[in-house]
Amino acid sequence: MEVSFQNPEYLWLLVAIPILVIVHFYALKYNRGKALKFANFEAIARVTGGEILSKNITVLIMRVFAILFLVLAISGTIVYYKGESTTHDIVLAIDASGSMSATDYEPSRLEAAKKAALTFVEMIKGDVGIGVVSFSGASRVEQKITTDKILVSEAIKNIELQELSGTDIGQAIITSSNLFLNEERPKTIILLTDGQDNVGVTPAEAVKYIKPKIVVHTIGIGTTEGGTLGDVNALLKLDEETLKFIANETGGKYYRAKNVEELKKAYKEIAEIKERRLKKNISLFLSLIAFALLFIEWGLLSTKYKIM
Repeated sequence: MEVSFQNPEYLWLLVAIPILVIVHFYALKYNRGKALKFANFEAIARVTGGEILSKNITVLIMRVFAILFLVLAISGTIVYYKGESTTHDIVLAIDASGSMSATDYEPSRLEAAKKAALTFVEMIKGDVGIGVVSFSGASRVEQKITTDKILVSEAIKNIELQELSGTDIGQAIITSSNLFLNEERPKTIILLTDGQDNVGVTPAEAVKYIKPKIVVHTIGIGTTEGGTLGDVNALLKLDEETLKFIANETGGKYYRAKNVEELKKAYKEIAEIKERRLKKNISLFLSLIAFALLFIEWGLLSTKYKIM
């Protein structure tokens, strides 16, 4: 379970808690001194059962938690947890860099990836929105999130190799995350690549940008040892560690697809995942608890708990 805040700037109000504690003990000491000077302190102790300090600690604890819950409430506390949902949004981020023209997959890596993605779209059930992003040294939105599978399929079919060199995985993640509009639905990015992140935004920066809102499943295709592209003597090496890092940090899973069948299997497994990262805004719940504590405290102060 993870927690985030819609308005984190209000968290500074938590400094009121140590101030409250200091004021409370100062007032306790001051009032006790007055009682010793002007009243029969032993009689007061008999009335309160001799537990003067502990009763004031009870009130203090209630005040502290009331302030804590009120500050968390106005800060917009959101809890992320695992649960089942048939409604969610997905963005398919597909590497379209030059190395995806390699023919170790039939007829090429890119075409195999597109076919597997099309199969994935057909398998998706429920009220699911799907978007499509292609990337190399830059990212391109091929299709904004929609529930129209025909539009999604056409966008996937129209993905072509990009002329820009390099692979910017970090920017692909950020571009994909910016397509999500519905704040209440679970969000998933499926990122497929055969290379190494070598330009632009780092994956670590991208993960920090989207956490804890979005799950990223990563699929690596090609060989970890590397290879050549046609007659060009260029190293094509899969960076599995980066893809594992992205998946682990966002609550997703890394899939290693060494051939077309494993690629299809990876998409199929993702399509069948039922447990998703859900979120709930608990600000109202925290507010109710805070006001309940304040009400109880007010009631206690009308009894012998008021005596210092």
